[in-house]
Amino acid sequence: MPSHPPSAPALRVLAHPLRSRLLAELRVHGEATATALARALETNSGATSYHLRRLAEVGLVEDTGGGVGRERVWRAAQEGAPTGDGLEQEPLDEEDAQAADWLALDYLAHFHERAQGWLGQRTRWPKEWQVAGLEDHLVQVTAEQLTALRAELSEVLGRYRRVGQGNPQAKRVVVYTCALPLDQAPRSG
Repeated sequence: MPSHPPSAPALRVLAHPLRSRLLAELRVHGEATATALARALETNSGATSYHLRRLAEVGLVEDTGGGVGRERVWRAAQEGAPTGDGLEQEPLDEEDAQAADWLALDYLAHFHERAQGWLGQRTRWPKEWQVAGLEDHLVQVTAEQLTALRAELSEVLGRYRRVGQGNPQAKRVVVYTCALPLDQAPRSG
């Protein structure tokens, strides 16, 4: 989740299967043309170009200016993955709330794909890399402490974001965080 949640317009634009995958592809693999993205996502470049322009309209991707001719090179405009979770703004209207829910479920499906992929290939990695994987930690906190915990985790991840750059032994690693209450929701009223 990003340190700055997406705006409601960005959330609505991102709540689309191809758009969310385009942003994920750019975040994971870096700059690419619409044609390269279409190949990677097994779609056509016309659809890819259209959806990239929609993402650019709300500031989620940007044209690098490095393209040749009509071929534009795109990049993700922000480091964090907007998930639709934890929006810190005015209450969402019904359409925005549905977009946030769709995006959170899509993010969960994307996490599942990545985690399952890791489980299927982890034994092919050197032993020292096999420390990667799934774990959970049970903590007991107030709502304010949960907010502080998430901010601290974000700060730690921010410090590690580029620490391995230039080191040939460094690999890109995605770290998912998901704080979920285990107790029943309090009754209102």
